[in-house]
Amino acid sequence: MKKKLAAIVISGLITATGSISAQSKTDNTQKMEWFKNAKLGVFIHWGIYSVNGISESWSFFNNYINHENYMKQLNGFSASGYQPEEWVRLIQQSGARYSVLTAKHHDGVALWNSGADQAITIPRSTPARKDVLSPFVSALKKSGLKTGIYFSLPDWSHPYYDIMTRTKKRYEIKDDPGRWQNFITYYQAQLTELSQQQKPDLLWFDGDWEHSSDEWKSPQTLALLKKYNPDIIINSRLNTHGDYETPEQGIPVVPPQNPYWELCYTMNDSWGYNPYDHHYKTPNMIVRTLADVISMGGNLLLDIGPKADGTIPEKQVEILKNLGRWTSKNKTAVYGTEKGIPFEHYKGKSSVSGDGKSIFLYLEEAKDLVKMYGLKSKPSAIRIVGDDNSVVNFSFNNKTTLTVDLSKVKFDQDVTTVQLIFNEQPVLLKDFKKDSYSITDILENRNTKAAVYDLADLLHSGHNILNESGLTSDGLEMTIPTTPKTNPKTLQWISKHAEALFETSQGLPDGHYSGMSVLSKDRQMVYLFVEGTPTGPVALKGIKNNIARIRIAGEGSLLGHEIYNKLYWSEKPGIIYIDIPKERLDPEMTVLAILLDKPVELHREKVGSVESNL
Repeated sequence: MKKKLAAIVISGLITATGSISAQSKTDNTQKMEWFKNAKLGVFIHWGIYSVNGISESWSFFNNYINHENYMKQLNGFSASGYQPEEWVRLIQQSGARYSVLTAKHHDGVALWNSGADQAITIPRSTPARKDVLSPFVSALKKSGLKTGIYFSLPDWSHPYYDIMTRTKKRYEIKDDPGRWQNFITYYQAQLTELSQQQKPDLLWFDGDWEHSSDEWKSPQTLALLKKYNPDIIINSRLNTHGDYETPEQGIPVVPPQNPYWELCYTMNDSWGYNPYDHHYKTPNMIVRTLADVISMGGNLLLDIGPKADGTIPEKQVEILKNLGRWTSKNKTAVYGTEKGIPFEHYKGKSSVSGDGKSIFLYLEEAKDLVKMYGLKSKPSAIRIVGDDNSVVNFSFNNKTTLTVDLSKVKFDQDVTTVQLIFNEQPVLLKDFKKDSYSITDILENRNTKAAVYDLADLLHSGHNILNESGLTSDGLEMTIPTTPKTNPKTLQWISKHAEALFETSQGLPDGHYSGMSVLSKDRQMVYLFVEGTPTGPVALKGIKNNIARIRIAGEGSLLGHEIYNKLYWSEKPGIIYIDIPKERLDPEMTVLAILLDKPVELHREKVGSVESNL
C-alpha cells in the first residue's frame, strides 16, 4: 500500500518532479540543476539603441529609421557611467541567481573587441573605446552568479548576411553559397571568442526563425560550444537544439511541456532603454509574475535596459529592489521549488519544496481563509514564510479538506506565502469526493465568508445549487427556503450578487485567473470571485476577446483596465489588469462582471520558444 501511495505522491502532487525524475540520472538533468533551481534571472539589453532610446535593431529592420541613421548612434554610446560591479550588486540584491547580457543584438554591434571578419564593435567604433562585456562577466563570476550571454544569430549589418531589412535582401543563399558560408564562419568565430574569453554558463540565442537548422549549421555550432564547455546550457532558439523553452512576454496560461523553461519579460513595453516608454508594470505586478512563473515550475528572466552612459533607470532599480525585498523574505519558497499542485486541489498559485515535504501557497490578497481539497495527509504545521510571529490555525473537514485560518496573519504588501509542512511527502488524491453542500447548509453557516467561499467553489466547478432554488435574476422577490438558523448576511450577499449566481455555469479553467469564477449562460460575461483585499490589480490571462465593460456586480461601479504585453506580431492575448478601489470591496467577497464582445474565447495553445515576428 505504501508503494502505491508513493506513486500517487510523485505523479499526483509533485508533477514537475515526476516528469524530471524519469531522466534524473542523465547528464542533461545534472547540468540543468542550477538553472531549474535559480527561478530568477536578470536580462540586460544594452547597446547603441539606448543612445536615441529606440527599439533595438528592429527600428531599422522595420524601416522606422534607415540603417545609416540608426548606426549613427555609435557616436553617442559613451558608457561613461558604467559600473559593472554596481550592476552585479543590484542583480544580487534582486535575488536573481544569473544574468544574461546582450553581447550582440541583430544590429551586429558587438560589446566586446571581436576580431571576426568585418565585425562592428563598441571598443573600436564608439566613444566608450573599451570592451564593456568582459568587466561585467568578470564581476558576475566573482559574485558567484551564473553567466549568460545573449547572441543574435542574424546580423543585419554584416555584408555576409543575406537579410538586411524587412523589405531588402542582399542575396539568395542558393545563388551565393560561398558568401553564406563566410557568414557561418564569421558568427562561429564570434562564438569561439565568447567561449574562450568569457566562459559562459549559458548561451541565449535569438533570431533562429530566419533560417533552417541546416542553414545555420546548428549541430556544428552546438558541437563548437560544447568543445569549450560540455555543460553549456542553450535556450530553445538554436532551431530545435536547445535545452529549455523561452516563452516571450506573455505569462503562459498552460505551463510548457519541457520541465525547463524561462519567461523573458520586460518591465515596461521595451527591451532596451526608452525614455518615453512609461508603461511600467508596478513592483507589485512583477512580484506576482514571479510567483506565477514559480508556481508553473519555470524561471523569470526579467529585463532591464541601461542608458547609453551605463546607468540604470531609477524605475527599474525600484522594481529590482522590491523583488529583492520579497525574494529575501521568501527564500525557502522560491529557490529549488517545483511546480505547484493542480488547480482542482487549490484555487491559486502554489509550489512544492525540493524535498516534497512542504507545499507553498502564494496569496495575492489579505483574506481570512483558504481551502485545499483532496489532501490525504495532514500537515504537522503551517506557517507564514518570513514571519515567525504569525499565528496560523487549521482544521480538516470531510477527512480530505484542509481549511487554513488566516484571520491573525500579517500580510505581505505583494504576495504572502503560506507553508504547509509535512513529516513525509504528502499525498493528494487524484479521485476525491468534493465537499457537498445544500443551499440550506450554505445559508446556515454562521461564518458568512466561509459560506460564500463554499458557494463560489461549488459554482466554479459547475455545480450550481441555486438553480431552481427560488433565486431570481435580480435578487428581488426570492423564494429561497429559509430556516430559523439562516444567516441573514449570507442571504443578503446572494441577493446582491444574484446576476453572477443565476443560471451561471462552470468557471474558467486553470491558468486564466488565480481564483474562482463562473460564466453567464451565453458565455459572454465572465464573473470573477475576488477574495479579501487584493494587494494589487486583479490579473486575467489568455482572453482572446475584446472587453466591452467591467463593473462590480451588485453595486454597478464601472472599472477601467490596462492590458500589458500584447505584442502586435503575436496571437497571444495580453494580460488584463483590473484595479478595484478598496472602498468598493465587498466585506464577504467581491464579484467582478466582465462583459466581452462575444462568447469567451480562450488562448490555451502549447507554449513554445517564440513565434517569428517577421
